[in-house]
Amino acid sequence: MTTRLPDHIQKIVAEIESEIGESPPALEPGAAGAPVADAGQAAKAPVARDQASRLRAASNGRVEAAVRQILTEIGEDPDRQGLTGTPERVHRMYTELTAGYHVDPERLINGAIFDVDYSEMVVVKDIPFYSLCEHHLLPFFGSAAVAYIPRGRVLGLSKIPRIVEMYARRLQVQERLTQQIADFLMDRLEPNGVGVVLEATHLCMVMRGVQKPGTVMTTSHVLGLFRSRDNTRAEFFAHLARRPPGA
Repeated sequence: MTTRLPDHIQKIVAEIESEIGESPPALEPGAAGAPVADAGQAAKAPVARDQASRLRAASNGRVEAAVRQILTEIGEDPDRQGLTGTPERVHRMYTELTAGYHVDPERLINGAIFDVDYSEMVVVKDIPFYSLCEHHLLPFFGSAAVAYIPRGRVLGLSKIPRIVEMYARRLQVQERLTQQIADFLMDRLEPNGVGVVLEATHLCMVMRGVQKPGTVMTTSHVLGLFRSRDNTRAEFFAHLARRPPGA
């Protein structure tokens, strides 16, 4: 049986799946953003309930108990004033940062693939993203550049950042994140080629281990003409080097 997502996670998933003008999936009664009959009912609606208690019930308190144990193991007192709410806050944080697992790709695309007689390169760059490294559960963040060469079909512009967001809000390694974005576009759009480049700073490199602030990791994944033609790949990288007006 599928576990009902907490209201704030439903909202994040809906924001990734839908855009202005589209019809988002219907919210359950009492969910954040769901209609209520009047202001009096709104004041008493489940939206006003303590979301922490709902999270705790959804997981039977397992996450909170694990966080309390971690705090104890590092020598802290989980019952001191500053830490009493930390287990619930950590649970909420991880459900938000991993909301991408719950996004429905079909709802995200929502029919936004259009027949257009265009066959030149489409590039969307400087897409910010934030993700969690699966090795240490520390953030890595940066920007993505996504390009494709249409084969008579183009994708609605806003969908590309949403695809990046869908895969970034999961436990990741940057190499796989790059590949997943490219593979998704290649599979759904069937273009002549796809290119994806991610540049990111990893806090596991900055805060721990070698502790090298300023280190940036770059990954790329190219398919179709981006892989088979040097000049196509070179054009893509040239677009990345070109700064937008006013930058």
